[in-house]
Amino acid sequence: MGNYLVAMEAAWLVRDVESIDDAIGVAVSEAGKRLNSEGMDYVEVEVGATGCPACGEPFDSAFVAADTALVGLALEMDVFNADSEEHASRIAKSEVGGTLRDVPLSVVEIIETEEDE
Repeated sequence: MGNYLVAMEAAWLVRDVESIDDAIGVAVSEAGKRLNSEGMDYVEVEVGATGCPACGEPFDSAFVAADTALVGLALEMDVFNADSEEHASRIAKSEVGGTLRDVPLSVVEIIETEEDE
């Protein structure tokens, strides 16, 4: 049994916004509220980063068109006592996906962490 840090990416839709900063604030706030209301305050929520296709520099993962935004959120959670990376991935997707229904979600990285002794 191992402990893992599971990083996921979620696509969050925000309506009636005028700027990227507003869209990011609303997306992070709404996702945090939904997770916290279910007692999942152990899930870290941040805006994701996308690499620039021209220079490779990362920038905030958000796009606004017609007062509607698509914001890429980065979600992280620790999974304890999982049998494998695949098992940790399934646990994380089940936990977060159950709370954030109808939000596209994918696992982007799994890191094995040290066990507390």
